[in-house]
Amino acid sequence: MRRDVQRLRQEFLTRREHETVHRAIDSRKKQLRSAMDAGTPMPGHLVKDAVSLKKFVELDDDQTKDALNNIDDEYALAGVEDPKIFVTTSREPSQKLLEFAKEVRLMFPGATRVNRGGTSVHQLMLAARRDQFTDVVVLGESRGVPDSMTISHLPLGPTIIFTLHNVVTRHDIENVGHVSEQAPHLIYEGFSTALGLRVSKILKFLYPVPREDATRIITFENANDFISFRHHTYAKAPGTRASATPNIRGIILTEIGPRFEMQPYRILLGTLEMDDADIEWTQHPYTNTAKKRRLL
Repeated sequence: MRRDVQRLRQEFLTRREHETVHRAIDSRKKQLRSAMDAGTPMPGHLVKDAVSLKKFVELDDDQTKDALNNIDDEYALAGVEDPKIFVTTSREPSQKLLEFAKEVRLMFPGATRVNRGGTSVHQLMLAARRDQFTDVVVLGESRGVPDSMTISHLPLGPTIIFTLHNVVTRHDIENVGHVSEQAPHLIYEGFSTALGLRVSKILKFLYPVPREDATRIITFENANDFISFRHHTYAKAPGTRASATPNIRGIILTEIGPRFEMQPYRILLGTLEMDDADIEWTQHPYTNTAKKRRLL
């Protein structure tokens, strides 16, 4: 890894660690303040630190307050500069994966698809940094079926790995529409937990800010921790007045594909080539509560 990247990463991780500490302090302060205002017994885990926390509650220190309002360093330029996406595949891809990679490239406005060849992960990420890409998307397969998507944000991360299910390419969709190059409107449904908001944020910043009159729509809908990806364009139905209030009856949706479900598997605090990157979250399916939990 380049020395400048190592330095930036270490500075970022230090700031993130400090922010985590201050968030924990703020959470304990809120619990203590709530107990004081309601006149209820103090939570047992706060008794030991009650004196110092009471001072924090009274002073409402600016450092803790500012830690909750900082712009995340990972996406500090989001909305200022359009994302620049680099799409590639695993080594020796099948024809099906190459076809899917072409369609994934069309999912992101202005993205670039590159044949992997014999390029290693380190060489791949070095080339992406050199050409100032903001994100690298790597598609994988098993027995000729696309089954994974890795999204790595540059220069510091995060990296998220999705497993893919029920992949349907544009060629397999009946009456498929033409691909639009507009920046799409994004629809998110069912992301309510902290992890869900984290995943939706990673996906959101893969797209530039759309124009108000854009007719392209991309939908991410979470159902039982499976995220359904759908891609449409819309137009007014014939005979609909231009001044009429838009509603579902006056709109024609055309699917332009591809279509698939994705499930988050792991989030890393680093980029794809960082072997020592910390694991922010990983899926644990083989537990007693796995069937009851809803992660997103």
